[in-house]
Amino acid sequence: MALPLRQPTRNDNGIALAVPILKQRFGDRCDTGLAMRRQHGHTTTWLPVEAPDAVVFVEKAEEVVDIVDICRTHGVPIIPFGVGTSLEGHVNAPAGGISIDFSRMNRILDVFEEDLACVVEPGVTRKQLNEYLRDRGLFFPIDPGADATIGGMAATRASGTNAVRYGTMRDNVISLEAVLASGELIRTASRAKKSSAGYDITRLLIGSEGTLGLITKITLKLSGIPEAISAAVCPFPTVEAACNATIMTIQSGIPVARIELLDELQIRAVNAYSKLTLPEQPTLFLEFHGSQAGVEEQSEAVAAIAEEFGGGPFEFSTRAEDRSKLWQARHDAYWASLGLRPGAAGISTDVCVPISRLSECVEETRADLEELNLIAPIVGHVGDGNFHTLLLVDNDNADERARAATYMERLAERAVRMDGTCTGEHGVGQGKMKYLRRELGGTVDVMRAIKTTLDPHDILNPGKIF
Repeated sequence: MALPLRQPTRNDNGIALAVPILKQRFGDRCDTGLAMRRQHGHTTTWLPVEAPDAVVFVEKAEEVVDIVDICRTHGVPIIPFGVGTSLEGHVNAPAGGISIDFSRMNRILDVFEEDLACVVEPGVTRKQLNEYLRDRGLFFPIDPGADATIGGMAATRASGTNAVRYGTMRDNVISLEAVLASGELIRTASRAKKSSAGYDITRLLIGSEGTLGLITKITLKLSGIPEAISAAVCPFPTVEAACNATIMTIQSGIPVARIELLDELQIRAVNAYSKLTLPEQPTLFLEFHGSQAGVEEQSEAVAAIAEEFGGGPFEFSTRAEDRSKLWQARHDAYWASLGLRPGAAGISTDVCVPISRLSECVEETRADLEELNLIAPIVGHVGDGNFHTLLLVDNDNADERARAATYMERLAERAVRMDGTCTGEHGVGQGKMKYLRRELGGTVDVMRAIKTTLDPHDILNPGKIF
């Protein structure tokens, strides 16, 4: 039997007791100003801001333990905050409480070059880490686009453009240190490459969105910077043709590092925003990593597949500045899309299906957009079956908001029906809660049971996932 949905409730008395203690303990690092609080409830999607009652800037794990002890004693919610780039309301505070800002815990603690591993604090951003690693010939491959913190990326099980070759955060985190709701500081695993030592608590915490523990240290798997890197752009006559070329590329075992789809509307947006001159057609952005000979072989193989599906011309570039411009344009797709309809709100969707169903799912999605008369460019990490649409909606138009809601329901239902997921990488947060049970059924109750066991008073990021 499904457990009843538990909504978080505000504890005004507890908050009134806890905040002065935190102010005394942390001084200027405990900020109760409205602007700072609203910034820490900020969300880049359609969900309204729900601000915490105070923001505490922590500098070490022991301070996180202190905050958890104070908040547990007074029954006050805790919401972890990295840089606020999440898209499903993860940093909102629906019952008020304390936002813990990890931006000052931003040290790179160790790099083990021989083991291809490093240890970082949660406030380290992915760009900061890769700048530090560059001179050592190493890099951290997970690239969600935004310069997110490593702690936030672990908490939401982030992935991004490199996932088709390098996997997601689940595949690239070796071990975590985290503070539980009890105040206990735990380490989930050693630095060994593999282990059969009991439950995989590391991967239980990855993707738990701050509901099971507050991450204070991360041990990461690293990769060597490839000898050769080549980027390519290839237009196609239709989205279906681009998807089918992607499917054949993956099924052929070609180890592409990135393979991204932008439909013709998205190409129009990035051309205007990033000053590109690409043909306004469905287009694949690709990148190949390896030896010089290997990169050339991969490129030629994919070019031949693209030609079979009417794609071309297949344009290559090995110059670092050209590759950077191309991928920056891809990462700026969200902001570029907003320019298609100035003043509209952007609602980013996120589904993932088995790659064999990708073309079908994208085509049905485009048919829905046309039927419902909605504007939404499509962009996706199609190498692993994950794609996004950015709905451009007039929030003052009730009819349009209703059509957008219908579309999002259909999109999530379609992905689940095709044995996919309602969220490939954005996470559940507040925005995807209503879709989770239809995807996972009674497994949601198992998740709830784990949550209740580890956090019986529901103080860790309440109102998320369930």
